[in-house]
Amino acid sequence: MHVEDLLRLESLGLTLLWGDRPQLTREITGVTATDLEDPGRFLQRGELVLSGLVWWTPADDEAKAERFVAALEEAGAVALLAGEETHGGVPEVLVEACRRHGIAILSVPVHTSFRAVTDTVYLRQWGDLSRRPAAPYALPENVRAELSRLLADGTDPDTLLTRAVAHLGTPPAYVLSATGRTVARTPTAPPLPARRAAEAVTATTTLSVDPDASPYAQWHLHLPEPVETPPRMLHEIAEVLAQHRRATLRRETTARGRAADLLALIDAPSSAAAPAALGRALEACGLADQGPYTVITVKGAADDDGAADALTEALHHLPDRGFAVGRLPMAEPGEATAVIGTRTPTDARTDPIATTLKNLWPTLQSRNAKVPLHGGISTPATTPQALKGALTQARYALTAARSRRAPGTEAPPSDLAAIEDLTTLGALLTGIPADVRTAFGTHALGPLADDTNPSHRMLLETLDVFLTHNGSWARTAEALHLHVNTVHYRIQRVELLTGRDLARLDHKLDLKAALLCR
Repeated sequence: MHVEDLLRLESLGLTLLWGDRPQLTREITGVTATDLEDPGRFLQRGELVLSGLVWWTPADDEAKAERFVAALEEAGAVALLAGEETHGGVPEVLVEACRRHGIAILSVPVHTSFRAVTDTVYLRQWGDLSRRPAAPYALPENVRAELSRLLADGTDPDTLLTRAVAHLGTPPAYVLSATGRTVARTPTAPPLPARRAAEAVTATTTLSVDPDASPYAQWHLHLPEPVETPPRMLHEIAEVLAQHRRATLRRETTARGRAADLLALIDAPSSAAAPAALGRALEACGLADQGPYTVITVKGAADDDGAADALTEALHHLPDRGFAVGRLPMAEPGEATAVIGTRTPTDARTDPIATTLKNLWPTLQSRNAKVPLHGGISTPATTPQALKGALTQARYALTAARSRRAPGTEAPPSDLAAIEDLTTLGALLTGIPADVRTAFGTHALGPLADDTNPSHRMLLETLDVFLTHNGSWARTAEALHLHVNTVHYRIQRVELLTGRDLARLDHKLDLKAALLCR
């Protein structure tokens, strides 16, 4: 199959941005999808390169595009297929770099998935193989027949992977999830520690199984040792694994429907009065009809599947626990919620769910670094009827996580907050919606809320220092380099403008909370 053959397919809708006859008649031996800045070490000669251009931003200089294309040329790539979705088009600087290096570049419209391109290439190549059974660079016909039968029988991923590489001498091989969780391994492959597995996902010997899955749901074929086999054969093995993965995703989609029904019952005002219906919904999701349970809510981009995929992948790291991931009927776009079966009531409080997920969160976030991922975790709900309260806790903790600010920035960092973390007044207030916090601060501070007034800013600073030093006139004066009488005067002004008496503890707490809500 040649590059020009792809342009003739109306179903793909590709557009040629640059490429002459010599480039368009190059033969395609395989496909690799990548968004690395320097993908050269992952590529094989003759491959078609698919990129969503996540690695590039309009602020980048010309040299960045130059380095990317130079890596393609050095690796012997036949063409670059650049997605239009990330930037609304293909940057001209990238087109010019391809022209200089003699790499054909085609644009992929938003409605065409990378999977469609990959399927087109390999289906065409497999069709060629059926007419040339002895052709090199392909899985033997008997191997393909066996793998097709195993797929149809719904075999487990360990068996499928082992049989797929058996004709290569059964080298050590793994199927890894996006966060490095071992989905399958051959008998010759030793257990892979979590940290090394997460690193292996981006190793040179790793091949993406399903590039069109969300960043959190992708699987990867990892061979830690070099294997003397044509790249096209490895791509065909990856495609077999992708078919198994797609079947898994279909089952997950069905399960999410049942989870959505469960969450609707939990969130409904009458859920407490329908224990039988709640028990049936829990059972349908594979959960026990007796607690304890933990609820977690996650918010990502405005993409329901992305948040659900992230949450599903995270919860697979909790061994021996059932869970149901779905979406609340009135949830915000990009929000997903899960009910997790925790351990027995006696050790539910020591169940390391929050610890495990917090340790995993940076790795999970790194799989889609440009989209902040936040989550909130409830305390254990001891009975099904307590799930509504746990859901309220999880959503409150989610709001707290989204309200936190990274030092020196305006944007909230990706974060996971548990209700048990909210042990200070400041932490507690972060769970209150921003508009409610703003309204409280404005009304509690009265005229002082207008910090455009220099006098008011001065009084707010004095109030903040006064409360920080537990109402000590002397320490406040020392911290502000003022006379004690000046501090007395300013605090009297604060009391007059706010209507509060700072000799009273409750009024001090009101104004402290108001300052924290600003």
